[in-house]
Amino acid sequence: MVVVGGAGLNFTHRQLNRAFGHLLDGAAFVAMHRNLYWRTAAGMELDTGAYVAALEESSGLAPVVLGKPSPDFFATGVAELGLTPDRVAMVGDDVENDVVAAQRCGLTGVLVRTGKYRPEAVDRASGTPDHVIDSFADVPALLAG
Repeated sequence: MVVVGGAGLNFTHRQLNRAFGHLLDGAAFVAMHRNLYWRTAAGMELDTGAYVAALEESSGLAPVVLGKPSPDFFATGVAELGLTPDRVAMVGDDVENDVVAAQRCGLTGVLVRTGKYRPEAVDRASGTPDHVIDSFADVPALLAG
């Protein structure tokens, strides 16, 4: 089984090739999420999704995705809350994997302009956020109406 999770600075081309070889040999393919990049203290860096995309394209295999943007991820969260999707909002800084993915599952999608938010990502997104806020601190006022 090949599980792709957090690939830190010590992740190497050799490790990526080993995973590729295991997939070609029939290993199951699991991804923790599909986020392509994230913001660190050093700036934007590649995230797990970039490596997942490379392995998916090169092996021809689609991974089982356990986290965002998997519909099961959102459905499980909604069920755990004991609510219906229309009563839940997803607040995130990734317009595609947080906001649009949540909207596809019936949740309200709120994009926050912090973290890895980039205006050009919004322009390329496959959907439009229900709300855009400047800070997570704006959530209570948004929910209050």
